[in-house]
Amino acid sequence: MNIHEYQAKEIFRNAGIPVPEGTVATTVEQVRDIAARFGTRVVVKAQVHTGGRGKAGGVKLAHNPEEAAGLAEKILGMEIKGHVVRKVLVTPAVDISHEYYLGVVLDRAAGRPLVMVSREGGIDIEEVAKTNPGAILREHFDPSTGLYPFQARQLAYGIEPEPHFAKQIASILIKLCRCFAQVDGSLAEINPLIRTPGGEMIAIDAKINLDDSALFHHHDLEAMRDSSAESANEAAAREMGLSYIKLDGAIGCVVNGAGLAMATMDLVKHFGGSPANFLDIGGSSSPDKVITAIRIITEDQNVKVILFNIFGGITRCDDVANGLIRALSATKVKLPIVARLTGTNEEEARQILGSVEGLTPAETMDEAVQRAVELAR
Repeated sequence: MNIHEYQAKEIFRNAGIPVPEGTVATTVEQVRDIAARFGTRVVVKAQVHTGGRGKAGGVKLAHNPEEAAGLAEKILGMEIKGHVVRKVLVTPAVDISHEYYLGVVLDRAAGRPLVMVSREGGIDIEEVAKTNPGAILREHFDPSTGLYPFQARQLAYGIEPEPHFAKQIASILIKLCRCFAQVDGSLAEINPLIRTPGGEMIAIDAKINLDDSALFHHHDLEAMRDSSAESANEAAAREMGLSYIKLDGAIGCVVNGAGLAMATMDLVKHFGGSPANFLDIGGSSSPDKVITAIRIITEDQNVKVILFNIFGGITRCDDVANGLIRALSATKVKLPIVARLTGTNEEEARQILGSVEGLTPAETMDEAVQRAVELAR
């Protein structure tokens, strides 16, 4: 689950990480009043669940309340990478002497969180990794114990040789790692952490992504979900218990189980295709789930073929087949469909789908994926 910058800053503030003041606004008048209350230069920042806000014109400096209101009028309602700006954060401007990057991600290969720091903050860390990988320092830590002080100092001195400043960075790193573990995050990032001319360290930006699977532990964090920032398809998938992530390819995938879904996407790429989505209908599918899955996929204009890859254990293949029949009759799908259903009640499923026009059956996963890639071309 993604949360907004202002929400991430509140979590950081509660963790003892220094963040600037800030107030959220949804109207131009509110922005004018907030800027007048701060009585200084302010930054008006679009609140959307995507990066690249600055490059898109969603982060602007204002020198007075009227200028802030004028900027808010342009930012509110603008679209940034498909996300409409409905809220802005108004925060006092801070003079910057230097910018750093601090981040924590879950390293799935190592099975542990990974801290990454760089003296080159304020720009995409991916760009730094590409152009100057040596500028990024990395350190794993155990979430049950947190980042040890010696690890924090080593990282801090690696990006800031001045002891007074390095000590502040080390303290923030320990708090950031503790915060990451406490909220069950998949990402916690400060970009940039800035040093003011007076020597203070302040996190002027904040980003946290939360692990959906752990939200039952965190009802307070679940309440931060902004449904208006989600696409209608993402919301519909979540309500139906589907795991859905939109991608940019042409093959719409309907699969049961996250592992099989990942393997299917890998095989699509292996045979020269490109998946349009990750869509897991779960381990106990009902026909209604399949109908929702079909509707979501067919609303993606990039999809040229639909691939069903179902391994029936708990999931019954005949349930999936019945859902597919109902979906085809309800939505009038015109796209070609390739279906590989194997496992529980697969014979019944084959009989159900035997007379479906435009559907290509497949017995093996390789056969199904290869046929889908051919049809997509």
